[in-house]
Amino acid sequence: MNLNKITAVLFFLSITVFGQQKITVDEIFRGAFTAKAMDKLQSLHNTSQYTVLNFDKTTKTKQIDLYDFATLTKTATLIDTKNFKELAGGIDNYTFDASEKKILIACNMIKIFRYSFIADYFLYDLTNKTLTKLFDFKVQEPTFSPDGTKIAYAKENNLYVYDIASKTNTAVTADGKKNAVINGITDWVYEEEFAFVRAFDWSKDSKKLAYIRFDESQVPEFSMSIFQKSLYPTIETFKYPKAGEKNSLVSLHLFNVDSKALINVDLGKYNDFYIPRIEWTNDANVLSAKIVNRHQDNLDLLFVDGTTGAAKVVFNETEKEYIDFIDTDNLTFLKDNSFIWTSEKDGFNHIYHYDKTGKLKNQITKGNWEVASYYGFDEKTKTIFYQSTENGSINRDIFRIGLDGKNKVRLSKNIGTNTAAFSPDFQFFINTFSSASQPPVYTLNESGAGKEIKVIETNQALVSKLSAYNLPSREFFVLKTAKGIELNTWIMKPKDFDASKKYPVFMFQYSGPGSQKVANSWGTSNEYWFMMLAQQGYIVVCVDGRGTGFKGADFKKVTQLQLGKYEVEDQIDAAKVLGSYPYVDASRIGIFGWSYGGFMAANCIFQGADVFKMAIAVAPVTNWRFYDSIYTERYMHSPQENADGYDQNSPINHVSKLKGKFLLIHGSADDNVHVQNTMQMMEALIQADKQFDSQIYPDKDHSILGGKTRIQLYNKMTNFIKENL
Repeated sequence: MNLNKITAVLFFLSITVFGQQKITVDEIFRGAFTAKAMDKLQSLHNTSQYTVLNFDKTTKTKQIDLYDFATLTKTATLIDTKNFKELAGGIDNYTFDASEKKILIACNMIKIFRYSFIADYFLYDLTNKTLTKLFDFKVQEPTFSPDGTKIAYAKENNLYVYDIASKTNTAVTADGKKNAVINGITDWVYEEEFAFVRAFDWSKDSKKLAYIRFDESQVPEFSMSIFQKSLYPTIETFKYPKAGEKNSLVSLHLFNVDSKALINVDLGKYNDFYIPRIEWTNDANVLSAKIVNRHQDNLDLLFVDGTTGAAKVVFNETEKEYIDFIDTDNLTFLKDNSFIWTSEKDGFNHIYHYDKTGKLKNQITKGNWEVASYYGFDEKTKTIFYQSTENGSINRDIFRIGLDGKNKVRLSKNIGTNTAAFSPDFQFFINTFSSASQPPVYTLNESGAGKEIKVIETNQALVSKLSAYNLPSREFFVLKTAKGIELNTWIMKPKDFDASKKYPVFMFQYSGPGSQKVANSWGTSNEYWFMMLAQQGYIVVCVDGRGTGFKGADFKKVTQLQLGKYEVEDQIDAAKVLGSYPYVDASRIGIFGWSYGGFMAANCIFQGADVFKMAIAVAPVTNWRFYDSIYTERYMHSPQENADGYDQNSPINHVSKLKGKFLLIHGSADDNVHVQNTMQMMEALIQADKQFDSQIYPDKDHSILGGKTRIQLYNKMTNFIKENL
């Protein structure tokens, strides 16, 4: 008999008789369950079209393909790497100039930190089909001028302007130096915590370049050993301001491209401040800049004269705790230089309209729900498009509303998570919908009432593949603690769940300020891992405690000045509630988390020693004194101001309470949460005579990625759970 047929029959019987095929760590982290996506989708501004970076499995090449919004029809391949030997390494990213006749193509990227990288760049002319390598060296953040004649870029901490026609370079700065001065590119802490790299911007008339200069010469240095590059370990050193330490001194400058004149913007009235954003307004001679104090509870929006450098405050916002201007960073200038602004000042994040002098014209959205994303403004119809939690904090929907706050229309139809990519004229949008039980579905919709025009991708192949596994799903509910706190929760039970049995519970959380893990959306690789654990007899639970986002400012900001206090209380209290369920074995509850979640997992196993049997902490902060200034001081102020807040909730100071099993994991080259955190924790545990397990991943950063690393990591954690829970 044919062996393949025998195998197929046995496979079928395993599914039908035993109920489900078993998922494995190897499958998860080799990408066996990756959903299809629309990679590097960009909406064009001059036509109702969009582009996607596609991969041809037959030729093993990449191409930038052009599609019509109205029909979804592919109209052209703009460039295919198989036609250019220079692009043999593929295309990593691409950007258009304003005319959309030229494309900047990035390839051979080398990562620096979370967002930053250097790459080789090619200029592709769509008219004459020519490809030109711009430089014989890698650069950062090349950006077209609005008129498409020049490209500004950074190289080795200096800023330059390249003239496309003459192929000449002009140096804007010359004082850039590693670990001393950076021009036009953010330092480590700005990149990580303000989430941007390009610290320069072109004026709308292409005549001026504004940039931020970082003098980091007084910032303390952090050094990491790199073990695998050479016979002797090398040392990587970079500037990293920890809480309470000196930050970069920042200054703002204007460069006139024609005259080569440089103007320094006078910010002398500010002391120990940040410049988290700069952006030219629609007036070609007016630059906007956000200035934030070190506590990040006072923000000035400045308008800067492009000729004189004179700055004036047009708008000020203050908060008792902090201004969450990163997650709500939606400053948009309209044609008349009035501007859209989002703010939590009424207790929930909403959209506001101010005139060009900074006077409030209208609060556009209102209610006990959050605007999660601002998509844009249609000048023609005076309509704003946004994403919100109006259908529940774990869901996301797409809405349109008039600039006057009237005529609101819900454009998305399905309950779950909806995101949108709009056509330039706002007539159409590509809706991406997913839920806890539905992989991403891409559809083309019209933006009047949200009517679906055409289905682009359903991920049906993935759905069919997963059906063989008969996987468990997440159930959402609100858990109420003994203190009366209501917390969003999901629970995942084994598919063959029997309420008469007692099950161990494995809890997962992140818990950081403004975060959300209990969301009705398709999961990441972690969720597949949780499904695998459920297949093996565990109940998996995730609870978003106080401090997490999308439930209003009061819920989020209650943790101010004492990170770890209420969050740990909520996880312990939630575990006690779960332990009271008749089908839960209260003596077998564990907890896991990464980064902030690792900080939490460690705190929970120590402070909740009688509740948690085991914990896994990956890349944890173990004392906020070790973490960076911008993030930590936003929520804690400095250690000098708030010593008790830092020390009372530091897991290092609670190690003597450990009773259960504890696994501590870190990458040795983590530039974000330094391995110093774990080393200090290890020493504290050792001196407290506490046994624990640990794993260090050589030369791995905060993500702990590379090769088979994730497979080994998740197998290790799986084995630890099986042995101790």
